[in-house]
Amino acid sequence: MLKRKYGNRLDWKRVLERKYAQAFLDTKQYKGYITLLHAIKVAEPLFAMYEEKKICIVDDGYMWLQQFPLEKNHSVTTMYDDKGKIVQWYIDVCLRNGVEHDIPYLDDLFLDLILLPSGEVIQKDADELEAALLSGMIDISLYDAAWNEGKLLTHLINNGSFELLELSHYHKGLLINELK
Repeated sequence: MLKRKYGNRLDWKRVLERKYAQAFLDTKQYKGYITLLHAIKVAEPLFAMYEEKKICIVDDGYMWLQQFPLEKNHSVTTMYDDKGKIVQWYIDVCLRNGVEHDIPYLDDLFLDLILLPSGEVIQKDADELEAALLSGMIDISLYDAAWNEGKLLTHLINNGSFELLELSHYHKGLLINELK
């Protein structure tokens, strides 16, 4: 069974105090849900390691904007530090984005891409995708779909034509005054 990740991240115990907002948009540029999680207080900072780079991805005051475009096989989380600077974009390849009990979600297909502000693209969790195929958790069609989506996203990023990245600041601006 695929892991379902919800936009409100209520299961994330690291975040001790939070504010959250979400909205549905249907515009020429974007159709889907957007969420904004403001981690006011965390139990401890969370760091990601990418080769020699150690990057703080959540700490007190950080915000995570998540975009769940409908009819797409990816979701983007834009991680902002406490000063509003982008730390990274985390792109989940997924089977689908949807909504359940009024909360947006994605059904994760394991493969992820990380885009750093420097422009560096990092592929992550290909080993988890392989393991899911070998264990029978997914079939070859889902495996191929994940790789095809990953290749398409990498191409769009490298060509500067992945629109969700450009929309992240705008989407954050739409939700920031709605945080509760």
